[in-house]
Amino acid sequence: MRFQLLGPLALADGPDTVVLQPSKPANLLAALLLNTNSTVSAGYLQRAVWGEEQPATAKAALQTCVLRLRRLFAKHGVTGTAIEAVPGGYRIVAGPPTLDLLAYRDQVRRATAMDRDPEAELYTLRDALSLWQGALLANVRSAVLHRDEVPRLAEERLRVVERVCDLLLGLGRCGEALVDLWTATRVYPGHERFHEQLIEALYRSGRQSQALAEYRRVKDFLREELGVDPSPSLRRLELSILRGEDLGPVGQAALATPAPGQAAPVMAASGEAVGSGSASGEVVGSGSAAGAVVSRVVRGETVPQPDAETPGSEPAPAPGPDPVPAPDPATIPTLVTAPALTSAPAPVAAPAPAPVTVPPGAATGAPSAAGACAPPADAGIGPVPAVPHFTGRAAEAEAMAARLTAPPPTGPADHRALAVVVSGAPGIGKSALAQHVARQVGDAFPAGRLLVRMTRGDGEPRTAGEVSAALADALGATGEGRALLILDDVVDADQVRPLLTPGGPPGPGTGLAVVVTSRMGLGGLIATHGGWVQRLTAFTEAESYGLLLAALGAERVEAEPEAAHRLTAVCGHFPAALRILTARLLTRPGLRLADAVDWLGDDPLARLTLTDSPGHSVTGLFDRALDRLDPRLSQAFTHLAQGPPELLADGGPEHEGPVPEAVREQLADAGLLEDGPPGPYRIHGLLRAHVRRTARIRDRRTEKV
Repeated sequence: MRFQLLGPLALADGPDTVVLQPSKPANLLAALLLNTNSTVSAGYLQRAVWGEEQPATAKAALQTCVLRLRRLFAKHGVTGTAIEAVPGGYRIVAGPPTLDLLAYRDQVRRATAMDRDPEAELYTLRDALSLWQGALLANVRSAVLHRDEVPRLAEERLRVVERVCDLLLGLGRCGEALVDLWTATRVYPGHERFHEQLIEALYRSGRQSQALAEYRRVKDFLREELGVDPSPSLRRLELSILRGEDLGPVGQAALATPAPGQAAPVMAASGEAVGSGSASGEVVGSGSAAGAVVSRVVRGETVPQPDAETPGSEPAPAPGPDPVPAPDPATIPTLVTAPALTSAPAPVAAPAPAPVTVPPGAATGAPSAAGACAPPADAGIGPVPAVPHFTGRAAEAEAMAARLTAPPPTGPADHRALAVVVSGAPGIGKSALAQHVARQVGDAFPAGRLLVRMTRGDGEPRTAGEVSAALADALGATGEGRALLILDDVVDADQVRPLLTPGGPPGPGTGLAVVVTSRMGLGGLIATHGGWVQRLTAFTEAESYGLLLAALGAERVEAEPEAAHRLTAVCGHFPAALRILTARLLTRPGLRLADAVDWLGDDPLARLTLTDSPGHSVTGLFDRALDRLDPRLSQAFTHLAQGPPELLADGGPEHEGPVPEAVREQLADAGLLEDGPPGPYRIHGLLRAHVRRTARIRDRRTEKV
């Protein structure tokens, strides 16, 4: 069971969520959770529950509220967390696994330590921001908490949003930053740092006129609404844009995480440091045209002084309090979406051994010499990462490697060779197989290997036009010989065809091998462009056992081989489920596999999730896949999953009637139906259980305390 504070106050158990109705006990629970592991005085709790004007019976009524909360905990099976009566008040004990606020802060602390890996820091911060689920404490009717606590939590989130945008600018991914900064600047019109980041991102993207228009807009707002001028750093940025100056590449200072005992420099367009931290240890200076680190929560740390190459520094202007009331933090865009799970998810930033020569700001995300953000970074292009603990798929990998290393076939000049399409259900391991094989055949592709993510972090597909423009730059700078291109998570054939025609990006040397991964079968693409299809299904029992051996170690698995086989069976030999299971078992090295079988078997769907990263879950994976379906197909699939297996047969039960074959074919093409037996199709057990569970809890989302 998990408490959720970063949104409506709720109790969550895997996909089951109970949102508490506004009530006095809900006020009390929120006040205790906001001060977890600390004694909260009875007087403060009474003010939080009833406000400043309390009834004469407030002391006795507080005890009644505590009793009602304890009954609520018992009703929903909350164990290990209790409300303790202590001298002077009450206390509730929780940790990151049981309270999303603590999990969020823990993620931010871990990100702060990643001072030499901006990609890893960005990934971790995005993972932390994904825990915010909507309007903060929207169902808690406590004026005291909304006055004293909500603004503080909103400020914590703003600092992380600022840092994420700084990292995106520092990595040259201005397009990603623009999506979030447009909304942030409109929700927080008096927040100058967001405006500065937006203006810089526009200018670095080659949109000088829009950058100047945005500066004038914020300048007018500050003068008309607040009677102040823009900050010095904003004015310096405007001057650089008017002069058409090259802002230069974003330096390492923009990506470096502040180290203890130092203050982060804010770099001006000239490269000089112009900002410093406040006495409290929180960086408060405005940012710069170079996208340096600003406005981040340091939690008692100081930040690095300018390095030896920095010409000099001058103190930053002391900011005054923001006179604009803090709006609902939920209206700031969520910058995080967890990556799609595969049988073996790739690390955040794994180096590729074969060199890929990419123009500045292309595949690496670094800005070009002109200071503009490169489209390839926004298009999700980068080197092919390694896949940890890759096991199984030996026959498939061997066949793919043979196809890719064979001489390029001859064909029409207006069609680029499509080597392989890897298709299958969500979470079946398509991306992992493609990346693993690409790393194996590196010698056959001296011009390098590139991974192109065809969907954005929010699940929206990238257009063929934007991907083509980005690839033209990336491929145009590769070396001699063939290059390998992986188009990952393609949504339909139309998204790929323009990349395989004369209008697509030019291939280097003697040709370009293309691998496509997709949940769809893409039969139409095969019909028009040829190629070979590798359709993936669930692991065999031996492959599942091999994954446990590789991830957990032979000593632990071979000590309990029978229990290990039972664990793989509970997971349905589904690669994504096995990957999540091994991650959970690695964090609990003392847990016997036999005990894990009982623990997992009680509620596999709820347990197959990473508590510190809720986006990594089997249920979330299935939900995202079902969200892509046409509503009519989704309704048909729900009907099939809830009904008897005979519904998948050609005739169907007499009282149900058959599901049209065309519908079943479409669902199979989308990776949601597997080939039989029995019958022509079947639904994986975990997916069937998820659909049935979702239907059961659909009407139980709200419950009174």
